[in-house]
Formats: sequence, C-alpha cells, structure tokens
Amino acid sequence: MSIPLLSDPVVSVTAIVCRAPVDIPVRTSFGIMRDRPSVFLRIVDAAGHEGYGEIWCNFPAPAAEHRRRLAIEVVGPILADMNPGAGAVYERLMDRLHILAIQSGEWGPLRQVCAGLDAAVHDLEARRADLPLYRYLNSAADGIIRCYASGIGPENPAAVARRFADTGHTAFKVKVGFGPETDRASLAAFRSEMGDDSELMTDANQGWSTINAAANIAALAEFRPLWIEEPLPADTPMDSWRQLSEGSPIPIATGENLASSDEYETAIESGALNFLQPDVAKWGGVSGCLAVARAAAEKGLTYCPHFLGGGIGLLASAHLLAAAGGNGLLEIDTNPNPFRDDLVGGRLAIEDGRVSLGDEPGIGIAPRHLFE
Repeated sequence: MSIPLLSDPVVSVTAIVCRAPVDIPVRTSFGIMRDRPSVFLRIVDAAGHEGYGEIWCNFPAPAAEHRRRLAIEVVGPILADMNPGAGAVYERLMDRLHILAIQSGEWGPLRQVCAGLDAAVHDLEARRADLPLYRYLNSAADGIIRCYASGIGPENPAAVARRFADTGHTAFKVKVGFGPETDRASLAAFRSEMGDDSELMTDANQGWSTINAAANIAALAEFRPLWIEEPLPADTPMDSWRQLSEGSPIPIATGENLASSDEYETAIESGALNFLQPDVAKWGGVSGCLAVARAAAEKGLTYCPHFLGGGIGLLASAHLLAAAGGNGLLEIDTNPNPFRDDLVGGRLAIEDGRVSLGDEPGIGIAPRHLFE
C-alpha cells in the first residue's frame, strides 16, 4: 500500500469529548453503556491542511476523558515533533511510546490514541490530495460497500430489525451471551419477524469460555447465522480457537480486541477464523487496519471492520472497507447516538443493504464546529 507522507509538520492537535445521553442503555455481555461517549480529534499541519480522527472510548465509563488527556498531553506532542516523511504513523508513534507503555501498563489507551491520530493523518493527506479517502488508499476503489445493522440487543430484537429493514438494511447482528434461553429467544424472534432470507450475524462479546462455547454455538446453529463473533475471550490461546472452529457449525469472527501485528498475523494464519474485524479507532488506525485487511484477503478471510462509536470513526471505517475491497460488510450501530447520526447525515444512505460513498475529500466531513 502507499503509505502517506506527513508532508508538512503537524502544528495543532485538538481532542474533545462528546457525551450523548440515551434513554435505553446499550447492553453487552460484559458491561453497560449508560451514555454514548466519543473522543474526536482534529489535526492541522503547517500548510493549513486539516484531518479528523476518533479514539475508541466505550469502556470503562471514565475512558473518554482519560484518552482526551493522553491525546493532548502525551501523544499529540510526539506527532507534532515528528519529521515529515514516509512511514505508518501508528507504528512510528507506538515505537516512540513503547517504554512508556511498558512502564505505565497503558497499552490499550495509548494504542487507541495512536490509532485515532493515524486515521486523522490519513484524512488530512487525502484532503490535501483532493481525494476521498477510499480512492486515496486505492485508486481503483468504486466506493460501494455492503453494510449491516448492528448492536441489536435482547430487549426487542424483532422490532429493531424490522425498523432498520425499513431504512434499507438487509443484514443484522444480534447480541447473544445473555444465557441460552435469552439467546435462543432473541434469534427465534428475529427469524419469525424477518424470515429466512435476511442475513443474520451473532455477537457473544467474549461472553463464553472454552468450557461452554461449543454447546452455546450448537444451540444457535438452527438460526443459520453468517458468523458468531467473539465466542471466546480474545486472549484465549489460538489452539483453543482452532479446536472450537473445527467443530463449529457457525463460522467464527473476531479481531476487534487483538492488540498487535503479531496477534493479527497469528489469527490470519491459524485457519480458525472466517471473518476478521479490526477497529480503526482501537488499534492500528488506517495504516494498520488496511494492512491487516489485505493480509486477511490473501488467506481467504473476509474483512469486516468493527466499529461502535461516533460519526468520524464510522466514516473512516466505511472508506477503509471500500479501499480494501472484497465482500465484507460495514457495521452500523442501531442504538441512538447523535454524534454519529448528526455528523454522518445522509452520507451513508442505505439502499438494498449497500452504501455508495461520495467524492468529497477525506472522510467526507469537516466538523470544525465541534472544535470551536
């Protein structure tokens, strides 16, 4: 891939926290989001070009404010100190932060901040080239991608799926990991409402173990999911993933919680996975995720970017998927989030399960008003 140049030094890094209250908390097998937090980044280079990124901050509850301070006080100054030149920004930043990460144990937060800044640099460089990000990354990309409605919890999965089918979705992901009875009831309700033709995916959010995952997967097989996501904790030894995969009637997806190039390489080479799901706001940024997507495709895996946050990261994920190509799907959360919906606007209009990205430079938006 062509690696962007920091053509001019970065002279400004701004990070803000946005929190949107929600009436219905977002439930997973491991925790609850009682509001919708986002950490948004704006960088400006010496020539006045700007770029936007987003930092993952969903958990724990105080995560957003902590990552904002890391971006402004720790990682942003390192980016501004970099000499312009070739090299993946994420890797360069993490190299500079390696000892600090060891000393502090702050691997996750630092990776997330570096990922957001890497994405912001790519957005900046695409704007400088007056190209949409997907075409800056892949001149042959057509900007048309598949998508699915995500984040459907056990409260009323049939009604949520129907509502989003009416907006153009044809594929849906239902959360499981709430106990066998609840999980089966959720999927049965979905199939009863949506029929056999709607594409269904499931997400256990690391809620099972090597002791019960196989039985839980088998109990859901009759509902014919396209995949079961994170049936095991992400740090489970790969031999256990392989063993589970060999007997699983449902293809396996994972990747949002892998944390290094070596871990992604091991996962890709393992033969245990069918779908790989790095998150642009959580690890690697654009440079890391696109490299992983291309390596996965070479091994026959399908790249489906994970994302559950605000509008900047969602648009970056869409452009990444378009640049990577293949038959993957973009994750679009169904839970209320004004800082996603207001920023994205109509740029991800869905028709028959597909989105056509526009020709605006970068990720297609420049939300300067958030930083004023």
